[in-house]
Amino acid sequence: MALREEKKRATRTALADAAMALFAEKGFDKVTVAEVARAANVSVNTAFNYFPTKEDLFFDRQDEVVDRLAAAVRDREPGESAAAAVRRSFLDRVGRDDPTLGLAPAATTFWQLIDDSPALQARLRRLGEQTENALAEALAEAAGAETDDPVPRLVAAALAGLDRALHAEIRRAVLAGTAPETVRAMAIRAATDGFDAAVTGLADSER
Repeated sequence: MALREEKKRATRTALADAAMALFAEKGFDKVTVAEVARAANVSVNTAFNYFPTKEDLFFDRQDEVVDRLAAAVRDREPGESAAAAVRRSFLDRVGRDDPTLGLAPAATTFWQLIDDSPALQARLRRLGEQTENALAEALAEAAGAETDDPVPRLVAAALAGLDRALHAEIRRAVLAGTAPETVRAMAIRAATDGFDAAVTGLADSER
């Protein structure tokens, strides 16, 4: 079973790597899934089994991205507010140079491909909505809130909005050619200052 899972992970990685290489070379909209499958030495059906759409090939870590804010809330320390947990999780990812942040100079290609493709821009917006919804569900479950209680959704909207703004600042700085250490320092400062207000203001709302 372990060997089978390892083979699946290897196939998935090969497809994602082949796709990104082709996207970088030709642009997202000009590449077909069939081309990606050929480059990864698998059948088209196999490619679709792993990635149902071409956008899924590009955002190959989307499940991890969608769940990260909800996971921060689920895994928070006793007595820690959701805002504090989300901030801590973000700062931890910055400290680890998490690939999903797109901090590295190589991420310029990633961000530029999104800017050049309406399809990718639409998927990015959808991922943001899914992230916010997952966070709202985690907040509601943690608080034991009723289905019609709007507070978890409002808190999720505020926190997810801050998170999106931080990622937008990283994206803007990377595309402008800013040095990685400068982008990292900016992200840490912005997260600290931005979430300070949220930690204070939203902690009472949760209670």
